[in-house]
Amino acid sequence: MRKPFIAGNWKMNKTVSEAVSLVEELKDKVKEVNNVEIGVCTPAVDLTVVKKVVNNSNIKLGAQNMYWEDEGAYTGEISGPMLAELEMDYVILGHSERRQYFGETDWDINRKVKAAFKNNLKPIVCVGETLEERNKEQTESKVKIQVEAALSGLSKEEVKKVVIAYEPIWAIGTGESASPEEANRVIEYIRQVIKKSYSDTANNIRIQYGGSVKPHNVEEIMNQEHIDGALVGGASLNADSFSQLVFKTQQIYGG
Repeated sequence: MRKPFIAGNWKMNKTVSEAVSLVEELKDKVKEVNNVEIGVCTPAVDLTVVKKVVNNSNIKLGAQNMYWEDEGAYTGEISGPMLAELEMDYVILGHSERRQYFGETDWDINRKVKAAFKNNLKPIVCVGETLEERNKEQTESKVKIQVEAALSGLSKEEVKKVVIAYEPIWAIGTGESASPEEANRVIEYIRQVIKKSYSDTANNIRIQYGGSVKPHNVEEIMNQEHIDGALVGGASLNADSFSQLVFKTQQIYGG
């Protein structure tokens, strides 16, 4: 059985002092959880201090983005070696906001995924369709292109370590959410796409759902056969709501 993974994406929220307070509170709340992997992905300025708080805890730490070059004249970017020295566990790559606002392409994401593995970082790769694409019944074709591009050139061992986050763009930050059945269907399809190129690996890879995951809907989502966790936005900014997501997932998995 794949271990469920509940990860928080704080986006551009939380100052350093706010980050420390939140993670200290969260760490205390979830300290007894062992059958759910827990992660927080913070703004870059928070990583160093949050790392000190989560050391020797059951909370993994991730960055929200990175560049594919190790160093160079790329003002404002963060490199793999920088994150590796901080002993990051994960890095989010290809989030729809990065694609939409900063023009990141599928090719860019693939280069970043390869750079992550070069630096012993595990990528959380985001894929998902717009509302227009959904209405035109192009969801499967869109996520197929994104998944195949992101995984292109990876070894089977690398693919096993990738986390895919299916985040329909129309559901992010809107309060709207794909029905659990719809999310499950798309995630099952993503696994089939992976299976065509990595037949022995597809059943091991974890695929999360993201898009307005809240305490009131997480049980329905996590009860779906093919959903292995959640990439959480707004609900991860509060220790109470985020820990509720973890506890409800733990109950489903027999904790």
